[in-house]
Order: sequence, then structure tokens, then C-alpha cells
Amino acid sequence: MRLIISFLLFLVFATGFAQKTQISEQEYLDLQDKIRFSMNSNADTGLAYTVKLMKSTDDKHLAFAYSAASYLYQIKGNVAKSDENYKAAISHLDKMPASSEKTKLTGYVFNYRGLTEWKRGNLGKALDNYQKGVKFSTEVNDVIQMVKFKSNIALINEEIGNYQLAIRNLRQNNDFINKNENVYSKDQFQNSKSNINMDLGSSYEGYYMKNRDKMHLLDSAEYFYKKAVTYSENFASNKIAAKMSLGNIYLVKKDLVNAEKTYFDILFLSKQNNSEVLFQAANYNLGDLYFWSKKYDKALICFKKVDSISLKNKTLDANYLKSNYLQAKIYNIMNEPEKAYIHSKIYLDTYEKSETKLREEALEVNYKLGVEDLGTEMESIQEKYRNEVLWNKALKVFYVLLVVGIIFSLIKNIRDKNKAHKKMNALIEEFKANLEKKENPVVVEAVETEDLEEVQLKKENANLSIDEAKENKIVEKLLALENKLEYLNADFTLPYVAKKIKTNTTYLSYVVNKRFGKSFGEYSNELKINYVINEMITNHMYRKYSTQAIAESVGFKNAVSFAKSFRKRTGVSPAQFASNI
Repeated sequence: MRLIISFLLFLVFATGFAQKTQISEQEYLDLQDKIRFSMNSNADTGLAYTVKLMKSTDDKHLAFAYSAASYLYQIKGNVAKSDENYKAAISHLDKMPASSEKTKLTGYVFNYRGLTEWKRGNLGKALDNYQKGVKFSTEVNDVIQMVKFKSNIALINEEIGNYQLAIRNLRQNNDFINKNENVYSKDQFQNSKSNINMDLGSSYEGYYMKNRDKMHLLDSAEYFYKKAVTYSENFASNKIAAKMSLGNIYLVKKDLVNAEKTYFDILFLSKQNNSEVLFQAANYNLGDLYFWSKKYDKALICFKKVDSISLKNKTLDANYLKSNYLQAKIYNIMNEPEKAYIHSKIYLDTYEKSETKLREEALEVNYKLGVEDLGTEMESIQEKYRNEVLWNKALKVFYVLLVVGIIFSLIKNIRDKNKAHKKMNALIEEFKANLEKKENPVVVEAVETEDLEEVQLKKENANLSIDEAKENKIVEKLLALENKLEYLNADFTLPYVAKKIKTNTTYLSYVVNKRFGKSFGEYSNELKINYVINEMITNHMYRKYSTQAIAESVGFKNAVSFAKSFRKRTGVSPAQFASNI
């Protein structure tokens, strides 16, 4: 019996050791390339290669395999597995003795961690990893990895809207690649040129979207996307992505025939290459095209596929957000209010979360970029003035005046806050009392100026008279629209409402003037502002919305006019009102 147990134990240990094997340096480099090239197309294929590399007994091989697997698991949405593999990568990295090889590998690990944090939407943490990693890569003159870090930092700038900085950095990086072509293999060079041209096209396209009068930016985007296609012949995922971007350019230029053809090509290629991400993006773009072509049924089919993939993978990204925005618009056009409401709510909830997150990340990224620049500047100033003493009377006077100014400013600020706080408390109590009595909200001071049409109507109304029954009927229909919150629609104008309640603009203007003592524009504006105040008091989630989102939710044309109206009513900005409730 003892002999059998010993034999079994020997088999177990032998099997365990047999799983580990010696992997040559060339095999390691080949597996590295296979893992990298599979990352943009198929995460499962990439993970299969990392498993092969994990059979090695070399800590260098294992550190790379686990750090790459960490990013690949994040692509699949498995955060726990991603973090588990990252810890394993650090563990094997720590076991390596100090050497240029370890320094180089540390750069790789920081790069994959940066990509992982970026995938999670943590742009600040991603930038932090890239800034640390590029120092290690520069130390050992790892040109290929330096290019990747610089491109990723440029793309983070693009994502937060720093387009000019992103373009400048990417152009410098493109020149750097050309000067160092000799350090790349043929495939590596083609892949790097494909990526850098894609990134440049994306930055120019984003810059154009913020400056639509500058058509040359769109032409530049198209130029770089076409170059990316040329360099991507051997890289299916890059080729698909570049074609997708070209399709977007055709769409913006209203070349719908070429745009539709391109998107269908991408659907086929993404299916062929098992790329769900690109399949989702192609469906969104095709749906967008059909929306603007007013082919709403076809658009909805595409958007449903987008939502299905996002919900399955739990990645509520920009495509999911924009898909629900357009679905809400379609159902509104098709007069299906329940579906329009559902998709508009999904959009508003997701938009607020993503915008808040992006604002926070943008602040963190700009802060970190600023600290780096300021640090360099401060070091040079410190060196320049190390042995100089800059005490003088003018500086002392300046500090005294500064302190006095600060104290005066603080006292004024406290007084202003107290005054605004009292006004706001009175307003809140007023609205609460109205809610308890179920009375209509308090009348708001008119903010927007009457347009010429309403001035003319007022003159006509002076000599107009209609019977009381007809007046009552118009008022009754107006109140019905109020109860349905129709006034939240941006189209809630005098002609729109007149048509809605089946009367003419002259009669409607006359009744509003007579019964409410104000022009129609003042009446509409009053309803919107009172709705916002009421929602802020009763709905804590509403208070978290940005000024732009609140303005849009009640149909204001822009956030500036809304904020002006709100401040005139309450004495404070919407943000101050929300934070002080």
C-alpha cells in the first residue's frame, strides 16, 4: 500500500514539474509579438499565447506574460482576474536582479497597467503609469516602447479635448519613428506607422468636431486615415479600424453611398476576424447613417445590436450612450412616448456619469501634466537664483496689500453668501409650502426679452375680445399641457402650442396675457425655471446634474441663458443652489 501511495505522489510531483519548461529567448520574443498583435483583434487568442509563455521557468518571461494577461482580462471585462495577474507580474518582476533587462521589462509592465487603467476609464491613473514607464524605457533607450508611451499620452490628451497638444506630440512621434526605422522589424515598423497615422486621423477628426467651420481639419483626418489603411495591409484589426474612420469621414461629408458601403464592409470584416468591438462600432455608425437618412426602422435594428453588446459585456461606453440618445429621438418622432422616455432616461443617467467621470479625469490629467511642466520650470528658477536674495521693500508692501485684500475679499464673500443663503432658504420654504397646498408654483420674474412677433401680438391683443367659454377652453388645454410637462420640450413655442391646442397664435397670446399677466415667452420661461427649482428641492439626483444637462432637460437653447434666468430668480447659480440645499 505504501508503495502505491509513494508512486502516486511521485506522479503528482512529476506532472507539476512537467508543466514548467525551458523557453528559448527567440521563442519568448515570438510569443511577445503574437500576444501584442492579437490584443486589438482577439483577446482569447492573446490569452492562449500568454498561457504558453506562463509555462516558462524564467521570471522575465512570467512577468511579461502576467502583465499582458492582466490587460487582456480587462478587455474581456474581468477586473478580478486582471488585478490577480498584475500582482503576479509584479511578484516575478521583483524576483529579477537589477539589470537593463529588468528596467526594460518594467517599462512593459507600466505600459500594460496604463492600458488597463485607461480601459477602466481612469485616465489619470493611466497617465501616471505612462509617465513612470517612459522614464524606464528612456533609461535603456527602448525606442519602440518610448514611441508607444508618447502616443498613449497624446491620445489621453485627445480624449480630454487637448487636440492641438495631441496633434503636435503625435507629429513629433511620427518623425521620431521615421528616424529610428532601423530598430524595427518590417512588421513592427508597418504596425507602428499604421497606429500613428490612425491616431493622427482621430485627433484631427476630434479637433474638427469642435471647430466645424475648419474643413481643412477634416481633410487632414481623411489623409491620415488613408495612410493608416495603406500601412495596415498585414494587420486586419488596424485595417478595419482605419476603414471605419474613413466611413465616418464620408458620413460627415454627406457622402452616404460610400459611407454605407464602407460600414457594410466593416461588418463583414469584423465578423470574419471575430472582433466584437469593431462590430459594435460599425453597427452604431450604420444606425447613425440611417437616422440622418430618416430610415428609422433600419436605424433601430442597428442600435439594438449596439445596446445588446454593451449590456452583455457591461461596457456602457460612448456608443451605448449615443445609441440611446438617437433611439430616444426616433421614438419621439414616431410618437411612442414610453419608449422615448425610457431611452432618454438611460441617456441622461449614463451621460451624467460619463461626463462627471471625464471631467474628474481631465482635471487629474491636466494637473499631472502641469505638475511635470512646473517641476522643470521650478528647478531652472531654483538653479538660477540659488545664491541670490530677493528681499526688498516693494515685495514687503506687496505682501501686506495682498493680505489686506484677501481679508477684505473673505469678509465680502461671507456677507454675500449669507445674503444669498437667506434668499434661497426663503425660496425653498415658499416652494415647500406650495407643494403641501398643491398650489401652482410661485410666479417667476420674466427674464427673456419678448421677440418682435409677441410685441406685435400684444398690440393686436389690445383691441381683441373673445368669449369667456373659449378663453376657459384654451386655459384648460394649456393646464393639460403643463400637467404633461410639455413645456420641457425645446419646441414649446407660441406657434407649436397654438397648433397643439387647435387655436391660433393671436388668441393664445391674448389669453396668456389676460389670464397670466405676461407674454407667452415669459409664461414658458416661468414654467421651466419653477420646474428646475422644484426638482432640485425634491430630487437629490437632479442636483448632481451639470448646468448644461439641466438646461437641456427643460428645453433651454443654451446653458448661459438658463443660468442667467436661474440666477435672477434665486440670486445664486444652479450649482450653488444645489450644493446649499
